[in-house]
Amino acid sequence: MPIPKNVTFVTFDVYGTLIDRDTGIYEAFVKEAARDGFEIDRSVLLPLVNEVSREVESGSYELYAEVLRRTAIEVAKRMEWALEPSRSGFLPDSVQRWKPFKETNIQLQKLSKKYKLGLLSNIDDKLLGQTRRHIPTDFDLVVTAQQVRSYKPELAHFTECARRMGGKRGWVHVAASHYHDIAPCVKQRVPVIWVNRNKETLDSSQKKPTAEVSNLKEAAKLLGIT
Repeated sequence: MPIPKNVTFVTFDVYGTLIDRDTGIYEAFVKEAARDGFEIDRSVLLPLVNEVSREVESGSYELYAEVLRRTAIEVAKRMEWALEPSRSGFLPDSVQRWKPFKETNIQLQKLSKKYKLGLLSNIDDKLLGQTRRHIPTDFDLVVTAQQVRSYKPELAHFTECARRMGGKRGWVHVAASHYHDIAPCVKQRVPVIWVNRNKETLDSSQKKPTAEVSNLKEAAKLLGIT
């Protein structure tokens, strides 16, 4: 699906796209593990967090704060760090300190002058509220996993977004996770810009996005923002 000639609505994934999720998670693990004298290797941690959180999300729905707690416990176990389950709240507690990427707020402000903006996130409303303190932009639409009781890459976020917008015409989605956002957008025939910050390469079985960029500034440029 090409980018529409008349874009009216731009939606974003939040964590990894607007917010530096990886650094936030790494710093939270480092700080908590230091209490036990355990060292965390970022290159080991982040793939494990991605793997485990997907496993947890694929089960029956529960609040994202609980997903993070369960993820912390299982990741620690696989890294052979003896984390007491009662301490697993360190990870959801850290979300309020996860910071936006340096270009996030500048580009959102520019885009908000031309388009309606929305957020589609695998988060619960409380944690998203904490994150939005770092993002002064007003959004016209917000769909969370808590609202649809489902986690991307399931299609409920996208279906609900289209319902609230009154259809898919003029809609472009912007996201960093191929697994959570790009694949379902292609499936739903929603034009999608992949913010490929980690320079991932796709294999022949993975669906290609409408466009690929390395940061939000490049995404905004594709949408006519200079």
